[in-house]
Amino acid sequence: MEPIILASGSLRRQEYFKLMGLPFSVMPAKIDETLPPLTNAEFFTKELAVKKVEKVAEDMRDRIPKWICGADTVISIEDKVFGKPKNREEASLFLRTLSGKKHNAVTSIALFKGRERKTDCRTVSCTVHFAKMADAEIEWYLDTNEWQGVAGAYRIQGLASCFITGIDGCPSTVVGLPLRDFYVMLIDNGYPYGG
Repeated sequence: MEPIILASGSLRRQEYFKLMGLPFSVMPAKIDETLPPLTNAEFFTKELAVKKVEKVAEDMRDRIPKWICGADTVISIEDKVFGKPKNREEASLFLRTLSGKKHNAVTSIALFKGRERKTDCRTVSCTVHFAKMADAEIEWYLDTNEWQGVAGAYRIQGLASCFITGIDGCPSTVVGLPLRDFYVMLIDNGYPYGG
């Protein structure tokens, strides 16, 4: 299989690449990921995923690889969009907002084909149902530090699963790489993978 540059430092995405047996190297794109006010979740994730692959392609312009993959995930609830919390106080605000409600996890994946200088970008969302969290539960979860570096201040593959009552859609969307959609994307773009 052909190597893919992963334009992300996300350990979860790296774990999924390993799970799929994809040969890859990591080159996090250095771009501004600040959420502007009144952000549309789908537009924002698409824009960032594409910017990530374009930045890596630009940085490697003398030896552009055949494949670059970038992705971005945010949480959307009641016309608010949550990226990665800046600190514990913001993480607490995110969790209090999500507590007892459902919200959407939105992930966009961009796949850059170096030979054609083309980028395919696809967006997937799923709905996550959160149980009502008591103040003590929120503080306990914040003490675990799992909230650091993840959209919405929680990890479904960690202790936050104690508070998730259901997921409508693909759980790997919340983690940051919807596997079924990524698999189809690779096949559609001629990447030599699978059957």
